[in-house]
Amino acid sequence: MRASGFAMEIVARDGRARATRITTPHGVIPTPIFMPVATFGAVRGIGPAELAAAGAEILLSNTYHLHERPGEATVEALGGLHGFTGWRRPWLTDSGGFQITSLADRAKIDEEGVTFRSALDGRRRKLTPESAIAIQEALGADIAMVLDECLPVATGDNGRTDPRALESALERTLRWAARSQAARRRPEQAVFAIVQGGADPVLRRRSAEATALLDFDGHAHGGLGLGETRDERRAAIRAAHDVLPPDRPRYLMGLGRPIDLLDGIAEGVDLFDCVVPTRNGRHGLVYTSQGTLHLRNASFERDPSPIDPSCACPACTDHSRGYLRHLLRSGESLGSRLAALHNLTYYLNLMRRARSAIAEGHFDALHAEIEAIG
Repeated sequence: MRASGFAMEIVARDGRARATRITTPHGVIPTPIFMPVATFGAVRGIGPAELAAAGAEILLSNTYHLHERPGEATVEALGGLHGFTGWRRPWLTDSGGFQITSLADRAKIDEEGVTFRSALDGRRRKLTPESAIAIQEALGADIAMVLDECLPVATGDNGRTDPRALESALERTLRWAARSQAARRRPEQAVFAIVQGGADPVLRRRSAEATALLDFDGHAHGGLGLGETRDERRAAIRAAHDVLPPDRPRYLMGLGRPIDLLDGIAEGVDLFDCVVPTRNGRHGLVYTSQGTLHLRNASFERDPSPIDPSCACPACTDHSRGYLRHLLRSGESLGSRLAALHNLTYYLNLMRRARSAIAEGHFDALHAEIEAIG
C-alpha cells in the first residue's frame, strides 16, 4: 500500500546531496529539513506561530508518549494532531521504537511487540506493529513510522553491541515492517519503514534491500547516533542509500549536531529531527555562525552583543547576551525559551542554506564551513 496525496519531487542535486519537495495532505515540505521535536504535541515553551516564523515546516511527535497521555482517542476527538495542537502544517509521528532503548529498564520485547511499564501509573502498556499504526492513524499524522527494534551501536564488554543481536533486531524489524504494512487503513497517511543494522555497512545494505521490497512511502535510518563515529555513520548511510529507491524520502532519526546534519545531507538524507537544539538551548548552549557559545559563562555577564549578529530571531533582535545570561542563571523560563528558539532558528536557517547551496552547486563549501566552526 502507498499513500494517496503523498509524493516527492527531486528539484536539485549536488553530488549525493539533494533538494526535494515532499507533498503531504497538509502542505509541501522543502528538504533538506529539520523537524523540531514536539514529543507531547508541543515544542516546550514555543508556540506554533513562533515555530512557523522560525522556518519550521513539519513537527515530530511521539506515539508512545501521546498514547500514554492524553491517549489517541482524546487527540482524535479534538481534531487529530492538527486540531489538537494548532499546528496545521505536516506532522510526523515516531512509532515508539526508540523507547525500546531509552526506556530499556521499563521495557520487555518479544516477537509480538514491546511491553512498557508506565512511569506515570505503573500500568503495563503494549505496542505492537499493528497497534502502533492504529494509534498513529488516530493521531492523524501525515507521516507515520513503523515499530522497529532499536539497539545502540556501542554496548557490551568490548564497547560494541554483539553483531548477532544487531542482526536479530534487523530481522525482527523487517517482520514488524511487513505486519505494519498489512495493518494500514488510512490511504492518505504515508508510512516510512526503518533500516537497521548498527554501523555495519553489510547489515545496513541487507536491511535496506529487504525493506525496499516492502514498498513503503519512505525510509528512515534507525539506531544511529548511539555510539558510532561520524565516518562509520556515513558509511552505513551510504550503503543503505545505494539500494534504497531514490524516488522516496530518506530520514535520519535522532541526529544531532549541525555537522551531523550536514554529513547526512552529503549522503542524500532529506529529513532530520533531534532534541539537541532545544535541550541545549534550555541549558544555555547556543549555536551561532561563529560556533557554539555557553551563555552561562562569566565572560558574557556584561556583553551587549546579540547571540548572533546575523540572526533575526527574537532572542537576537531584542536581547543581549548579558541579559540572556542573567535570565538563565536566575532560572527565569524566558531565558531558556529564547535560547531554545534561537537554536531552532539557527538549525532551520542552516537547512535553508543547504537547500540553496545544493541548488547552486556549492554544498561542499557549506559543509566545510560548518566543519570549520565546530
